Amino acid sequence: MTRYLWATMVATAVAMSAGAARAETGSQCAPRADLVKALGDKYHESVAGRGLINPNVVLEIFVSDQGSWTVIASDIKGQSCVMSVGEGWDSPTITAAIPGA
Repeated sequence: MTRYLWATMVATAVAMSAGAARAETGSQCAPRADLVKALGDKYHESVAGRGLINPNVVLEIFVSDQGSWTVIASDIKGQSCVMSVGEGWDSPTITAAIPGA
């Protein structure tokens, strides 16, 4: 039950921040490979964590050493959309827990 409540809170927060991100950045969708390359090339971000929203959508968080972060959602067809962006990411345990991140 706690896990479901936590997942619901996260999904709600992502949905709420998605509106703000779209207003800031426009609707940014592209093939996942292109989006991941752009995040790495332009912002030096790499994947720090991922999880399933449902069987058809994966949520990923990309972070840089400078603290910028981006949340994307990718569907099973390989299309990804930026859900939210920000600054000030601070979670050394996440990058340390992901081999090769």
